[in-house]
Amino acid sequence: MEGAELELERRSRFLNSLIEKKKVKEQKNQYDKLNVRVRASDMPIPLQTRAFRCSRDLLDSMLPGKLDSKRIALALKKEFDSAYGPAWHCIVGTSFGSYVTHSVGGFLYFSIDKVYILLFKTAVEPLDH
Repeated sequence: MEGAELELERRSRFLNSLIEKKKVKEQKNQYDKLNVRVRASDMPIPLQTRAFRCSRDLLDSMLPGKLDSKRIALALKKEFDSAYGPAWHCIVGTSFGSYVTHSVGGFLYFSIDKVYILLFKTAVEPLDH
């Protein structure tokens, strides 16, 4: 019976690897449609997807050639603060440098069109009075 269990485990791992490959391919196709390039990430895929869609919608709502970096940064920050709790931070622009500390699972640096977006979460600790 042990041989059968090993074979089932092997097949299960194989099927899981095929499923993962398909998910990665679908994700890449989705990024291509939105014209997104992930530069660095420590964020779950569903949160990344939300950031990409929100950013794409904001960019599409602006007049061509009129980038409002502050508006995009504020909208993304508010979106993530309300959906995932405080304290999210967002930097948007065509050229900037940064070095930040972030909470685990709360970092995304990506470009969409020619705009670069850094979205990250930091821990919030209550003040003792």
